[in-house]
Amino acid sequence: MSKKKNKKNKLEKTLVEKILDQHKIKYHQASFAVTKDKGGVAQMDTSILEEKEHLVYKTLVCEGNKTGPLVGVVPITEHLSMKKLAKVSGNKKCEMLPLKKLAKTTGYIHGANTPIGIYFKEKLPIYLDDSMKKNDEIAVSSGELGRSVFLNPKDLAKFCHAPFVDLKE
Repeated sequence: MSKKKNKKNKLEKTLVEKILDQHKIKYHQASFAVTKDKGGVAQMDTSILEEKEHLVYKTLVCEGNKTGPLVGVVPITEHLSMKKLAKVSGNKKCEMLPLKKLAKTTGYIHGANTPIGIYFKEKLPIYLDDSMKKNDEIAVSSGELGRSVFLNPKDLAKFCHAPFVDLKE
């Protein structure tokens, strides 16, 4: 009976988690409630993550005037500096990728973008905020709304071939 209970409590793996398994990268799953605001944009219930909020990072897909699509990963409590992202990526300017182009460009909907899946599928350039380095683990989306993975930021950087740079406003 306990085996059945464990199977029920364990979340089915996302594609991102399967990718991490294939590359023998340690992680653990996390899930949280998601609601949609009046505009249909996913909003996560951060009350579940309050004590770990500083470990949660968002994946923002941008467009550089020279490089095209690229990704900045910053703490959910911070804003991405487009000027800093442009400078480190060799662009004169960067802006957020229009929402209508997001799923076509990354394969993920708004709120589910993940540096792991984006790098694995699209090989887009990814830049990680250097604040990650001070933590043994951080959380990024697992590729589905309401799902995240906690992993070592050095493992994330190595997998995504992503440098740690200052990206915060």
